[in-house]
Amino acid sequence: MPPAPVTRFPACNDGLRLGLGGAPLGNLFRAVPPAEAHAVLAAALADGCRSFDTAPHYGNGLSEQRFGQVLRGLPRARFVLSSKVGRLLRPDAQAARDQNGYVDVLPFTQRWDYSAAGTRRSVEDSLQRLGLARLDVAYVHDCDAATHGDAYPRVLAQVLGETLPTLRALQREGLVGAIGLGVNDVQVCLDVLAGADIDCLLLAGRYSLLDHSALPALLPLCVQRGVRIALGGAFNSGILATGVLGGAEPRFNYARAPQAWIDRTAAIERTCADHGVPLRAAALQFPLAHPAVDIVVAGAQDVAQWQDSRAMLAQPIPAAFWQALRAQGLLPAEAPTP
Repeated sequence: MPPAPVTRFPACNDGLRLGLGGAPLGNLFRAVPPAEAHAVLAAALADGCRSFDTAPHYGNGLSEQRFGQVLRGLPRARFVLSSKVGRLLRPDAQAARDQNGYVDVLPFTQRWDYSAAGTRRSVEDSLQRLGLARLDVAYVHDCDAATHGDAYPRVLAQVLGETLPTLRALQREGLVGAIGLGVNDVQVCLDVLAGADIDCLLLAGRYSLLDHSALPALLPLCVQRGVRIALGGAFNSGILATGVLGGAEPRFNYARAPQAWIDRTAAIERTCADHGVPLRAAALQFPLAHPAVDIVVAGAQDVAQWQDSRAMLAQPIPAAFWQALRAQGLLPAEAPTP
């Protein structure tokens, strides 16, 4: 029988609600040596991590290769693995070494394809790169208006009419478990949920200590519909990891942060200092208080970053800190806090 869809994303064995994201191990922004990538995966497994996320986009298949090299030697029930559809990879000996923010990538170029045939091929190609026989979760990747511009209505119609029905067919065949969206955008989630049932979301950056745009409409709808969320981008591409008061170049949404986000982060960072709370701890723990969110998915380029995420999730945070943020208007009144 096909595997049942994931109804909740599993936490680490010690109860920490943390998954490992695969973008950094696809060489996002800088090259990660193979031995270091494997060490990150090994450290996560040794710590009891059970949720792993990757995608063809991450290094043109490099992240999937690296995940597969480590995970496929384990009992299949030991981990929950997700990947994504929407981009197909074409071999190209002349392909640029650096593409789409990733460096030293594999020799492929990407093309968008949300068609039924492209969706099936994407899953099969991912399984070959991983060396596995099924995905526990298959997400439709980056099908939003910010990515596709004027083509968004066509993309949305194709996702509803071809991509998701094909993923349901692959689910019945046992090649995938749960299906959902892997996006950085709230509106596309609302648009898809208006026309289809999905099992889960990988939502990156839109419910964080800094950006609360998913809170008013999407998160209550997910609770109502039983759609489980793995929350990516808890650091909003870095600004909530580095802060802004120490001189680091702040990144938000994969680019230099606009001044309004810098100013808001500075106010949060000062409140952290007043209460002795690491900014990273607040960023990782805040979204987990919402009942729609099962886990945070943290990317790590080295073992120290993974270990830091674990430590920050376990860091005690006094209730007075959250109260101070709310009193300053830095958290919405309706946002639950740990």
